[in-house]
Amino acid sequence: MEPGRRTERLDVRLHDYADPVVAELVEEVQQEYVVRYGGRDDTPVAPAQFRPPDGLVLVAWVDDEPAGCVAIRRAEVADPVGGPVAEMKRLYVRAAHRRNGLARALVRAAEDAAATAGYARLVLETGSRQPESIALYAAEGYEPVAAFGVYAGAPGARHLGKVLRRSPR
Repeated sequence: MEPGRRTERLDVRLHDYADPVVAELVEEVQQEYVVRYGGRDDTPVAPAQFRPPDGLVLVAWVDDEPAGCVAIRRAEVADPVGGPVAEMKRLYVRAAHRRNGLARALVRAAEDAAATAGYARLVLETGSRQPESIALYAAEGYEPVAAFGVYAGAPGARHLGKVLRRSPR
């Protein structure tokens, strides 16, 4: 599939974080971090954090091929709006599937899943060397939030969040 080509058949499926398909996609995103930042993401993760009811992993399948993923887990951050907070992790779209709205679809699917699970806000960490991610999040209504996590004091780290709508799209 060429970047920019419209997706013919998109199916977003729930997966376990320990699933080999998810492991392959997560390793690919880690290699993106190595290229962009010189190292892997050091944020501690445990597969159990990404299992219902507190979390989940979604994989986008395009024409029966895994094309991207996103995960959410309960966040241990204070929320000025009130209510539980989820953290979005591992948003990734394979190069062959980029520029066709798949990342946006995954962000929205994560938001809907988080809202359905009762979360009031979704937060995330990204970095200045991911301008396309920052642009996507801004377009989807994400705004700066208090720094949190492993990269709270890191130069170039961006911490963003969004109040979730109560009714899924």
